[in-house]
Amino acid sequence: MSFYKGKRVLVTGGTGLIGRQLVPMLIEAGAIVTSVSLDSVPDALPNGVKFVHSDLRHFQNCLDVCDGQDIIFQLAGIKGSPVATKTKPASFFVPTLMFSINMLEAARLTGCEWYLNTSSVGVYGPAEIFHEDDVWDDKPSTHDKFAGWSKRIGEMQAEAYKIQYDWNRCSIVRPANVYGKHDSFLPETAMVVPSLIKRALNKDEPFVVWGDGSPIRDFIEARDVARGMMIMVEKQVTQPVNLGSGVGVTIKELAETIADITGRDIIWDKNKPSGDRCRLMDTKRAESYGFKPEISLYDGLKDLIEWYKQNKDKPDGRYCAFTE
Repeated sequence: MSFYKGKRVLVTGGTGLIGRQLVPMLIEAGAIVTSVSLDSVPDALPNGVKFVHSDLRHFQNCLDVCDGQDIIFQLAGIKGSPVATKTKPASFFVPTLMFSINMLEAARLTGCEWYLNTSSVGVYGPAEIFHEDDVWDDKPSTHDKFAGWSKRIGEMQAEAYKIQYDWNRCSIVRPANVYGKHDSFLPETAMVVPSLIKRALNKDEPFVVWGDGSPIRDFIEARDVARGMMIMVEKQVTQPVNLGSGVGVTIKELAETIADITGRDIIWDKNKPSGDRCRLMDTKRAESYGFKPEISLYDGLKDLIEWYKQNKDKPDGRYCAFTE
């Protein structure tokens, strides 16, 4: 994408699940990239990337990293499993708000050309299909209460700047259930895909899956999300955009695919909760801007399983992704 050639681009949360895919894509597109994270310097950075270790809960740090940047991708966030966000909601909710509020304000004050805010599927209330313009018709699901509201407030902040400052330089993307290399497999942060893969590869225990497998989800690989983000910034899209596959996959289908790749048999624990019945995104708006996912669920899962086999014995921090 020639649009990015020579642009100074900041990626917060650059060592996370999506950031690790976005940074090399930006480099390939000719951008001058700075990656910011609370993590230590990652084991591998693309050539030419400047890495900054910074705590974005502090506003001055946000001003410092935003200064001189043309484009800012705000990916920094706190990742938590459903159990973790229920038992430790403040540890999730408060930093997520601080990252969002501090970074957008710093971007406005330092005069960046364009800003991307990473929202979430969690902003939606229960519905058969999630349409971007329906988000305020209901509250976020009780299963995504703190994540949903923290991300909604970030979106409201961009709307407030548009009204008061005529500052209309922000793209908002709402990724579906994201998975991929460098995902987190730790108990307190692992989501459904890494959790199932970790269980499937543990040959010392049965491959147990919670619920009856009927809930429907929308899965998208991190490389596709990163590509979608770049498209929305290049086209300066200011409407919120869903980044998902638009294809409903039951947890049963997901588990069976993982079982097929790993050669395991599934035991269903129907006494455990299943979550919301359906969380599926409408993707017509993304498609209207030229975005469609390219990586199939099977290929994405196969790649992730192979990556995890090679990395599961490394220190935990190597694959604690999408966190600040």
